[in-house]
Amino acid sequence: MVKQQAENVCSELGMSLSTATNLFYKKMISYGGIPFELKVDPFYSQENQAHLDKVIRNYYEDKSKLVHKDIVELEKMVE
Repeated sequence: MVKQQAENVCSELGMSLSTATNLFYKKMISYGGIPFELKVDPFYSQENQAHLDKVIRNYYEDKSKLVHKDIVELEKMVE
């Protein structure tokens, strides 16, 4: 599935997956490493997961309420 998606992107760019792979290798060599930033998604950090667990627990224990706002109210909050 991932390979097919990559092939589709390459096709839209007018190149083969093989050409794109060779471009990546050449860029990696000239860059001296992976030519883009690699980082962990902060959503999965222990701190965030603990926060989410607390929010869910508070909701189920009726310690918090759902907040419903329409688009006008949300836009006012941004201002």
